[in-house]
Amino acid sequence: MLFAYTYVSHAMEKMQAFINFIFFEVWCNAPIGLPFSLDLFETEPDLREVLSAFGFAANAPKLGKQFYKDIKAIYELFAPLTPEQVDQLKQWYQANNEIEKVCANDPKVKIARYVDIADIHPDLSEQLASFFKGLYSQQLLDLAALREKIGQLDKHYEEFMRANTTGKCPFCGLGDIKGVHHTRREAYDHYLPKALYPFNSINFRNLAPACHECNSTYKHSKDPARNKAGRRKAFYPYTTDFPGIEITIDLNNPDIDRLTPADIQLTFGPAAVHEEIETWKEVYGIDERYKAKCCDGDAKDWLEQFRILRDASGFTPNNYLDTIQQQTAKAPVANSNFLKLAFLKGCQRAGLLDAIAKEGGLVMTLCPRLYERYVKYEQSHWRSASKLRIIASFMCGISVPARTGSGHANWKRKNHERSE
Repeated sequence: MLFAYTYVSHAMEKMQAFINFIFFEVWCNAPIGLPFSLDLFETEPDLREVLSAFGFAANAPKLGKQFYKDIKAIYELFAPLTPEQVDQLKQWYQANNEIEKVCANDPKVKIARYVDIADIHPDLSEQLASFFKGLYSQQLLDLAALREKIGQLDKHYEEFMRANTTGKCPFCGLGDIKGVHHTRREAYDHYLPKALYPFNSINFRNLAPACHECNSTYKHSKDPARNKAGRRKAFYPYTTDFPGIEITIDLNNPDIDRLTPADIQLTFGPAAVHEEIETWKEVYGIDERYKAKCCDGDAKDWLEQFRILRDASGFTPNNYLDTIQQQTAKAPVANSNFLKLAFLKGCQRAGLLDAIAKEGGLVMTLCPRLYERYVKYEQSHWRSASKLRIIASFMCGISVPARTGSGHANWKRKNHERSE
């Protein structure tokens, strides 16, 4: 994760408050033996009104009826549980909603998945899964009886984006996030997947907007809190103490046109959050995505920008890196600056920036007037610039390479020997 979101309180949190009441005050008291009725919700009048509309109104919507039936069915499954079993479920419910502590892998927080509940009571696990997986549903939350009490999900998103204005996905830094100027919104990702974990599917501490690539292509139902080896640490999306991520890129192959992911080495820091970084990389496919970015057209364009600044303003490699460093310090994820800077530093260590700097200097020295004309023409007629390369080759007796082509080192060596 490259940065944390600012958490935004909203009326939608009342839905989680409703679920808290249902769990602790209704289901956990089922063993007392009282029959299920609206009287059980007397101390939570707003919830009672919702259930009355869903359970007894003649025109009750289908999803509303199912909501009421699920609550009643779970109540009946709680009724025969022992006090010890109820206490265990209470502990799991509380733990699953302590999202920040779960991410920190706090040993005192014993989380539970549906498979853990199935060990105690398979039928209860199945019914809880049906209820909580369907709880986060736009169609359910938009039902009038609920909407009047908790507000709208789209309004929450709008307020959320007014407080979080980077416009980029914090989980990758590459994908755009729709904001207040869009008529559509991104999906909220269940950080602890609702397919695996009960009790927190409507907890907004467990809900964070993510780009489509992160949410649907790479993460799916991957579990940030656990892998095959057991529990693990993960970044908390709403932390107020995010450490910042350090990225170093080293290139084994200086030929950018033939660069492959196998030629790229990525190193992440700081070491203090190594476990969280490893989780992040695995869950969101970070290595694959960042290496692919360094092999595509964007990375070649980052080098082309240096050539343009070299020709137009006499930029040296240090000038260019200093400029990108300033841009990154001001806006790390804008235009993938965080990755751009790491990539260009890797190019500098591989000698590519120095080679590009000397490439321009040699042609300018050998044929300055034609080179000046070539630069001006190339900036406005990129596709036709190859004609001027041919002219330069003929008039100066040298081979002027294409700006995105390979072989700069060989070209420089051969023509330097010829100039002598």
